[in-house]
Amino acid sequence: QVQLVQSGGGLVQAGGSLRLSCAASGRTVSTYAMGWFRQAPGNEREFVAALSRNGGTTSYADSVKGRFTISRGSPANTVYLQMNSLKPEDTAVYYCAATIWGTPRTSPTEYIYWGQGTQVTVSS
Repeated sequence: QVQLVQSGGGLVQAGGSLRLSCAASGRTVSTYAMGWFRQAPGNEREFVAALSRNGGTTSYADSVKGRFTISRGSPANTVYLQMNSLKPEDTAVYYCAATIWGTPRTSPTEYIYWGQGTQVTVSS
C-alpha cells in the first residue's frame, strides 16, 4: 500500500514555470513506475509523463515534450514534474500515480495508486 501526496501547482502566466511534487509514504516510489496525468473540465484524464521503476526511462505526451520533465528525488520517495513554457491549454487538475509495472505506462487504467490532484491554471 502506498499513499501519494501532491504539492505545488497554482496560478502562473503563460510562459512561466511550475514544479509539482508527489511524495510517497508506505513504500518508496522506486518500487513503482510513476506517471503524471491531467484532467481539464469536460475532458477525460490524459497522460502527461511517466518514469520507469528504475528511473532510466521516461515517456511524454507530444503536447508537453520538450517543456515538461519528470524526475525522481533523492531519497527516492518523491517524484517531480517540472513544467516550463506553460501554455493556457496546460490548465487542468494534475494527478500523480503509481503502477506496479516497471516500464512507463500511458493509460490511467494501468495505475493503481493516485494522488489527490492539484490545480494548475495558466493565464494568457
